[in-house]
Amino acid sequence: MVATHVVATTGPDGGLSFAHWLAGGRASALFTVLAGVSLALMTGRRVPVRGRERGARSAGLAVRALIVASFGLLLGELDSGLAVILTYYGLLFLLGLVFVGLRAPTLLALAVVWAVLAPVASQVVRPLLPERGFASPAVGQLADPVQLLSELTFTGYYPVVPWLAYLLLGLGIGRLDLGRRSVQLGLVGFGLGVAVAATVGSRLLLERPGVAQRLSEELGPRGAGAAGLRRQIEGGMFGNTPSGGSWDWLLVVAPHSTTPFDLAQTMGSALVVVGSCLLVVAALPPFAERVVAIVFGAGTMTLTLYSLHVLLRTDLLWPPDEGAYAQHALVLLAIGAVLVALERRGPLERLVGAASARASALVRRP
Repeated sequence: MVATHVVATTGPDGGLSFAHWLAGGRASALFTVLAGVSLALMTGRRVPVRGRERGARSAGLAVRALIVASFGLLLGELDSGLAVILTYYGLLFLLGLVFVGLRAPTLLALAVVWAVLAPVASQVVRPLLPERGFASPAVGQLADPVQLLSELTFTGYYPVVPWLAYLLLGLGIGRLDLGRRSVQLGLVGFGLGVAVAATVGSRLLLERPGVAQRLSEELGPRGAGAAGLRRQIEGGMFGNTPSGGSWDWLLVVAPHSTTPFDLAQTMGSALVVVGSCLLVVAALPPFAERVVAIVFGAGTMTLTLYSLHVLLRTDLLWPPDEGAYAQHALVLLAIGAVLVALERRGPLERLVGAASARASALVRRP
C-alpha cells in the first residue's frame, strides 16, 4: 500500500511503473482479505464460537470497528492526497459480524457468489445514488449521512458492498486448517489459477468486436481497441467503473474497478500471498521464525503504521515526495521491528484492544 501511495504511477518511459503493475489494486484487496482472516481467528478459528461467547466477542469487535472507522474519518480531514481506507474497513468489520457463525465451505462459496453478483447490483444502484464528492470519508461528511453512506457502500473508492467479497474470502480462509501444507499449497495453486483465468478471460471478452472501442469512447477517445483501453485504465479506476455506463464495463480487469473480473483477480492474488507466506514460515527453523517476526513486526500494528503513513504524506511530518518510498518503508519497518523486539504493541492497537476487551467483558457478565 505504501508503494502505491508513494511511487509514481508511470515510469520514465510513460508506461505503468513496476510498483503499480505489481501492487495496484492488489495491496488494498490483500489488506481486506487479511481483515477477514483476523476476524476468523478472533471468533474461534476453525470452529466459530457460539452463545454468550460469540456475543461477547462480537461486541468487542463492533467497538473495534467503530474506533477504526472514527480514525478513518479523522485522517480523511488531512490533506494527504490519499483515499483513506479505514472508515470503509470499519464498516466492513461490522458487516462481517453477520457471517462469523459460518463454517469455511459456506463462507468460501458465499465469497464467490458475492464477487459475481455484488458488482452487478452496484451497476444497477449507483446511477440512482448521489455522485461521489470526496476522495476520503471525513468528519465533515457526518453532516450529510445519506451522502456518506452512499459513498461507503457503493460509490466510494473502496465500496463496502462489493468489497465484502474480500472479507468473506478472508473469513473462509481463517476457518481452514492453515497449518496443513496441503491447505497452504492449495491457496497458492488455486489463487494463481483464479488470477490468471480472470485476467485472460477479461482480455478475451474485451477483444470481441466493438466492446473495447465502445468503452474507450466512454472515457474519451485516447486509444482504440483492447490495447488502447488497457492503457487508459491500467493505473486504476478510483473504486468503480463509470456510473450509468455500458454493462460491458463488468468485463474489465483494472485496479479499483470493482468488477467481477477485478474482484476475482485480486482475490486470487491475495490467496497466493497468504499461501506463500504460510509456506515460507512453515519451512523456517524456530530461531528464524523469531527473526522474521521482528523484521516484519510492522504487520502486527497496521492501524498505527497506516495512520502514521497517512501523516507522512502530509506537510505535518514529512513533505510528500514520490521518490521517498525506501525511506517510508524503512521508517515503518523499523518502528514495527523495535516494538516487537521489545514485546510491545502499537499504541493505537493498545487503545483499540483495551476498548474492545472492555466491551467483551461487559457482555460476558452474568
